[in-house]
Amino acid sequence: MGLFFNKPKQATGSATPAIIIGAFVAFGGVLFGYDTGTIGGILAMKYWRQRFSTGYINPVDDFPDVTAAQTSEIVSILSAGTFFGALFSAPLADILGVFTLGVILQTAATAIPMFVAGRFFAGLGVGLLSATVPLYQSETAPQWIRGAIVGCYQWAITMGLLLAAIVLNATKNHNNTGSYRIPVAVQFAFSIIMVAGMIVLPETPRYLVKKGDSKGAARSLSRLRRLAVDHPDLVEELAEIQANHKYELSIGSASYLELFKNTSIRKRLLTGVGLQALQQLTGVNFIFYYGTSYFTHSGISNPFVVTMITSVVNVVGTVPGLILVEKWGRRPLLMCGAIGMSVCQLIVASVGTALPDSSSASKALIAFVCFYILFFASTWCPCAWVVTGEIFPLKARAKGLSITTSSNWLLNWAIAYATPYLVNAGPGNANLGSKVFFIWGGFCCVCMAFVHMFIYETKGLSLEQVDELYAKVGKAWQSKGFVPTVHYQDLQEFGAEEARKRSLADLEKVAEHRTESVVE
Repeated sequence: MGLFFNKPKQATGSATPAIIIGAFVAFGGVLFGYDTGTIGGILAMKYWRQRFSTGYINPVDDFPDVTAAQTSEIVSILSAGTFFGALFSAPLADILGVFTLGVILQTAATAIPMFVAGRFFAGLGVGLLSATVPLYQSETAPQWIRGAIVGCYQWAITMGLLLAAIVLNATKNHNNTGSYRIPVAVQFAFSIIMVAGMIVLPETPRYLVKKGDSKGAARSLSRLRRLAVDHPDLVEELAEIQANHKYELSIGSASYLELFKNTSIRKRLLTGVGLQALQQLTGVNFIFYYGTSYFTHSGISNPFVVTMITSVVNVVGTVPGLILVEKWGRRPLLMCGAIGMSVCQLIVASVGTALPDSSSASKALIAFVCFYILFFASTWCPCAWVVTGEIFPLKARAKGLSITTSSNWLLNWAIAYATPYLVNAGPGNANLGSKVFFIWGGFCCVCMAFVHMFIYETKGLSLEQVDELYAKVGKAWQSKGFVPTVHYQDLQEFGAEEARKRSLADLEKVAEHRTESVVE
């Protein structure tokens, strides 16, 4: 990965260990993406629909089927589990085996209740990972390549979606339980790999500083940077992390209540919540949850193949995003993505609504869905996780990420639950069909305004310098070109009472004045 980036001259040590560790941790995204991607294909399998039917007869195909309400429950319950898993990821991050339990229940299920229970427990495990992985990557990666490493998590999610599409396409015609049990059971391998890796991974230096283990933090940083524990640059980096943590603690605690009471942290929290919620409201998971069914009802032949194509676009499209997030920056990348997605979504909605039965329109629909996924994959796909992983101060990072990630899953659940009622025909349903893309396109327009108003440019800054950015720059659109000047070690002379009374900029000026006086 480092081949695509120029290592700053002032950066010492090696980024290779952090890149390798970050890439392995990103494997959790494969588990996330695969689990998300399997359900759409399973719901489109005729054998599964007949086997899990509770008496409903599909009026279109005249065969036993699951209802829209049951479909909604089955798809959305995963997101309900991930919501709670993400929300409580800080205290429950060490729990293993929850996801595996979910896989066992789904594989063994022959009726909807057990299948739903399995989906919930699998979602709980995915939620734990989705909040923990970006945090771990952010705290171990060098600042000059942090965005690309965190973005690998989302790239792994796209790979999981692609693997799900491939496995589903291979089993879709099995007229037995293997049609759905094989795709579900494949996830055992992913969970085993993750559990084995978690045994040998080091704790992050910032986590150890937070726990008061300075020697452990030095050893961890030494392992990540390939520098001796007494190397001057490593000592300097560790001292700055420790000083930043002491300064943060001097101005307040890090309880969940403090996240909402502290003005600076609340601003970042609402930014992260809004960003993660809007990522879902762009409609991407409509494609990956219900895409196969949607393409089928749109008269497209080989919907499983189309789903594979969209998954390939998703994987390939994420690669330029990993590079541009560091080369171009967070704000312009997110803005470009919002504009491109809104155009594509509105075209899909217009074409699908105006020409619902045209084969040419179907081809155009597929093309612009692919263009939409390309824009999403290269912008909002990795960048939302990058931004939320780096905006919180150390004392609030785990809890802040748990809340922002849970907001992603809350909207994921709401969309998964509501979509069958919005799209499908039948009594009590809205029967929007392709018109649903007008909704996603409208939210993509909201994304443009949100990026301009709330997203700070954090490219090239250390996590400690991001704190300084939020302390000194009042408006997001003024953040471009910000140059950090604070050294938290210089602020250690101030007591907690003085730190609470004065702003960071004021403390910096006092420290500079004292230094100048000593020099004179």
